[in-house]
Amino acid sequence: MDQKQGRLSRFWQELKRRKVFGIVTTYAATAYIIIEVTNNLAVPLHLPDWFASVELVILLAGLPVTIILSWIFDFTPHGIRKTESLDESEKEPAPAKSYKGRIRPSHVLNAVLLIAVLILAYPRIFKRHSLENLRIRGGISVAVMPFQNLTNDTVWNIWQSGIQDELITLLTYSDELKVRQKETTNTLLKSKGLTNYASIGPDVAGMISKKLDADVFIHGSIKKVEDIVRLNAQLINSSNEEIYKSFQVEGKNENILHLTDSLSDMVRNCLIITKLVKSLPVIEQRLPPTNSSEAFRCYLLGEAARSKRDYPEARRLFAQALTIDSNFHQMNLLLSAVCINEGRYEEAKEWSIKAYAKKDKMSQRSRIITEKNHASFFGTPYDELNFLRQYLEIDDQFPGTYYDIGLIYYTMYQYEKAIPEFEKALELYDKFDSRPWWIFNYSLLAYSYHATGQYKKERKLFKDADRDFPDDPAIIWQKAMLSLTERDTVAADKLIDKYKTLRKERSWSDAGIAYSIGEIYKEAGYLDKAEEYHRQEVALEPNNPDRLWDLGWFLIDKDRNIDEGLQLVDKALELRPGYYWYMDAKGWGLYKKGQYAEALKYIEKSRELSPSYRHNVHLHLEAVKKALTSQKTN
Repeated sequence: MDQKQGRLSRFWQELKRRKVFGIVTTYAATAYIIIEVTNNLAVPLHLPDWFASVELVILLAGLPVTIILSWIFDFTPHGIRKTESLDESEKEPAPAKSYKGRIRPSHVLNAVLLIAVLILAYPRIFKRHSLENLRIRGGISVAVMPFQNLTNDTVWNIWQSGIQDELITLLTYSDELKVRQKETTNTLLKSKGLTNYASIGPDVAGMISKKLDADVFIHGSIKKVEDIVRLNAQLINSSNEEIYKSFQVEGKNENILHLTDSLSDMVRNCLIITKLVKSLPVIEQRLPPTNSSEAFRCYLLGEAARSKRDYPEARRLFAQALTIDSNFHQMNLLLSAVCINEGRYEEAKEWSIKAYAKKDKMSQRSRIITEKNHASFFGTPYDELNFLRQYLEIDDQFPGTYYDIGLIYYTMYQYEKAIPEFEKALELYDKFDSRPWWIFNYSLLAYSYHATGQYKKERKLFKDADRDFPDDPAIIWQKAMLSLTERDTVAADKLIDKYKTLRKERSWSDAGIAYSIGEIYKEAGYLDKAEEYHRQEVALEPNNPDRLWDLGWFLIDKDRNIDEGLQLVDKALELRPGYYWYMDAKGWGLYKKGQYAEALKYIEKSRELSPSYRHNVHLHLEAVKKALTSQKTN
């Protein structure tokens, strides 16, 4: 035993003497820097998707080579030399070393590598989610130059500084903008001998703007033909004098103040929208199809609410955005989407029809997504997939598209096809150092892993989900299901207790919580326990048809008690006649009792009444038709 410990100690000393640890650390740091630099350059250089994988394989293959070479050789002041064995080195007297007051090259190299690693790793460790805080910090600094009088009428000279003053006053009302004061700007102009405002061109204005530390400046002119006056303005980047956008308004002479107000609104909206867009993650930075900053702000706040599953608030904000700008047609589409999230399918269908009617006025991207949404009500999942594939031809770097493709496969229970799409969405979020848009990016992939028996991947995914969405009930639900599946009832009980607490904090009803816990046990195969919770939800809300349907469907689908299940569904239909969910459950119960002709009537009626395609109804219909055909044949 002592000899073995001695050999290990000697080997450890040899590793340190040959500087293997230091060289491996340097190699790892260098490899990390190479990977990060490649990731940052992949998009602008249009590197193929396989490049990163090949690069990683090469770097991993280089690690053992580096270890071997560091063991055999050493860098010395006299060049690369073969390292002597420990026995040989002990025979020779160690040379005196004195590094006091000297900086070794290896120290400099390690310091540089450490700084580089910290710089590259910082954004990954401390991710910034700008969408969480829409109140802009800092804002855009703006300088407004006196307008040039190009009317050949000196009467309009007064409006050179007059329009400047009005614009400054109106822009100052926006908290997002830092507007340089008129006196400061004009005093600086006079100090440069620029008293004739008509001679102030964009180059001179740019110089003054830089002196004022303004991000952008507004340079404009006044023109006049008979009694029509035209105001032109340009929003220009102070650093490179690049024109962001041009504006133009015109009207009667006597309406000059109204024209100035209109011009100010146009400039203000442009500046605020630009700032809001830049506050978003890179993958979401697209200019919106609205000129109203308030409508755009409502849209962003609505999306933030929707990502947190506050669907009523999201619906209110999207409707408000549409009220502010009736031409913001994308809001019709989002109102349809959020109604789907809430289960308000009839209302979602109405918004989808409204959005579809405006599709020709939308951008190509919005039009394709609108057609996809419309197909969910009037087509098939394969029609939806076709539109999403079209979208990928335009933009294959938006993770939401892959998520939507995965979601369609998920709803058709094709989990093997859903998994790579969900994974691709998460890869893109990671590529752009952005948190996934909402928890379902994780929870649906986790469920798909579970459904295909990939429990290790499911458990590993929970770590990422906990980092981005700590203590989210959807993930706690999934964890409890996995624990039960693996027969770890102690862990499952703790998770279920935590799930109850989290749902109560979010004002869920006791019946709603009982239903959800019942589903955990059902998915994990604990049917007795699942039935207990589903009966509990009915006891808590006996006159709620959805609760009656929940228990009835469970008893029918799991062959627990089909007759009782049908009785519960009948009660639900009495309270809510003709509801398509209940009609399907009734038909499925009759099918299981062998009453195929009656079952066909109910399931066909369910499909007819349903506002959108439902794959489970499609599968039920196919099963009933097959049974009828077999019955006739026999």
